[in-house]
Amino acid sequence: MNASSFRDCQAWRAEGLPLSTSSNEACKLYDAILTQYVKWRNNESLGGVDGCMAAIKAADPDFVMGHVISTGLELVATSSSIRLNESLANAVRTAVQLAKSQDITPRERLHVQALEFLSYGNFPKACDVWEDILVDHPTDLLALKFAHDGYFYVGAQTQMRDSVARVLPHWKPHLPLSSYLKGLYSFGLLETRFYDQAEKVAKEGLALTPDDAWCVHSLAHVYEMKAEVDKGLKFMEAKEKDWQVSDMLASHNYWHWALYFIEKGQYEAALQIFDSQILRRCKVSGSMLDTVDASSLLYRLEMEGVSVKKRWQELLQVTLPHTDDHVTLFNDLHFLMVSLGAKETSASRRLLEGLQELAKEPGDNQQHQLAGTLGVPMCQAMMEYEQGNYTRAVQLLYPLRYHMFGIGGSDAQRDLFNQLLIHATMKSEDTHHQKLGRCLVVERDAMRPNSPLTDRLMLRAMALHH
Repeated sequence: MNASSFRDCQAWRAEGLPLSTSSNEACKLYDAILTQYVKWRNNESLGGVDGCMAAIKAADPDFVMGHVISTGLELVATSSSIRLNESLANAVRTAVQLAKSQDITPRERLHVQALEFLSYGNFPKACDVWEDILVDHPTDLLALKFAHDGYFYVGAQTQMRDSVARVLPHWKPHLPLSSYLKGLYSFGLLETRFYDQAEKVAKEGLALTPDDAWCVHSLAHVYEMKAEVDKGLKFMEAKEKDWQVSDMLASHNYWHWALYFIEKGQYEAALQIFDSQILRRCKVSGSMLDTVDASSLLYRLEMEGVSVKKRWQELLQVTLPHTDDHVTLFNDLHFLMVSLGAKETSASRRLLEGLQELAKEPGDNQQHQLAGTLGVPMCQAMMEYEQGNYTRAVQLLYPLRYHMFGIGGSDAQRDLFNQLLIHATMKSEDTHHQKLGRCLVVERDAMRPNSPLTDRLMLRAMALHH
C-alpha cells in the first residue's frame, strides 16, 4: 500500500468518478480509506483507517465524500447507532447539510442519501440507492462494498451475489483493486450454494493477490460447508502468514480455523485458538465481527459439552456496554449468548426487554421491524434453553427455521441456531421432539455428508430411540 499510488483529483476524474473537492490530499486519503476497507487491513504507515479519517477532515473539512466514507464505515461497523450516539447522529447531519449547500455530482448526492437510510437502520433502502449508483457507475467500489455489507446484514444472499455479477465485466485488470472483486463474487456464490464455482473464483483471486483475506475467507467457508475439514485445516495453516496481516478479518479467519477443530471434536485445539487469537484480538479491537465470533465459538463448544470456564466473564466485559445497542438482531443474539453464559441474568433480561420495546414502534429500522417476529422469539428460545426448558425452546425455534436468514450473517454463522434446535429437540421430554431431532440430523447429513459433528449428533439421536 504505497501512499504515492493513491488517486488524486485528476485520476478520479479520469475514471469517471469525479470527487467534489479541489484537494488532491483529500482525494488520495479517500482512496487510502477505501483501500484499507477493501483489504480488511489497517495500514499503520498511513495511521490506519482512523488516522486517515482524521487526516481527510483536516485536508478538506467540507469534502462530502470524505464524510460519506468516514461516517458510512462507522455505521457499517454496527457497533453504534444514531439512536444512542449523538456524535454519530451529528456526523450524519453534517454530511447531509454539506451536500445541500454544495454543487456536488448526482452520484455523490445518492451516496449521501444511502448514508441517511443506513443511519436509520433501513438497510434495504440503502442497498437500493447503492445499486442505483452502480447502474451508472459500475466501478464505484465504495457503493459496491457498502451494498455487499448491507445485503450481508439482512441475509440477502442472492442479492449479494448478483450485485457483484452485474458489474464484473466493467472491472478491467488495470483498475486499482480489481482483483478484490473475485473475493466478493466468490462469497456471494458460496452463500447461494454454488460451492464449486465459489472455490474456482476464490482461487483465481488468490492467484492474483495471495494475501486477499476475503478470498481466503471464501475458501474457508467452502471447506466448512462441504465438511472438507482436513482440506480446510491444511489450507488455513498453509496461508496463515498471508491472511494474518489483514487485522480486521484475521480473528474471523481464526474462527473458521477453530470451527474445523470443533467439527473434528478437537476441543482443546479450538480453545487454544480462542485464547491465543480470538479473545485477545476481540479485547483489543472491540469490533463487532470479532465479538460475535468469540461469542459463537464459546456457545458452540458449550453445546458440544465443553466447559469454557471463566471465558464468558472475560467476554462479558466487551459485550455488556452494547446491551442497549440493538443495531442488528445478529449482534443482539450473540450478546445474549455471553450474558447467558456468564449467568448475568439482568443483562439478558434487559437486552430482551429493550428489543421488545423497539419492536413496538420500529419506524424505518428494518432490524426492529423484524424483531417482533424473529429476533425476540429467537432470544426467548435461547433463554428457555439456558433454563432447561427444552420443549419450549423447540416450540419457539422450530417455526422460525426457514426464516432465520433474516437475522443476517452467513450460513456458517447461522448454523449455530440449527445446532441449537437439534440439541433442544434431543433434550426435550417430548418424544415427538426427539423424533423431530432425528429427522433434522438426517436432513443435515444429506446436505453435508461426512461431517464428524453430524455423526456425533446422529449417535445421540439414535440412542434416544432404543
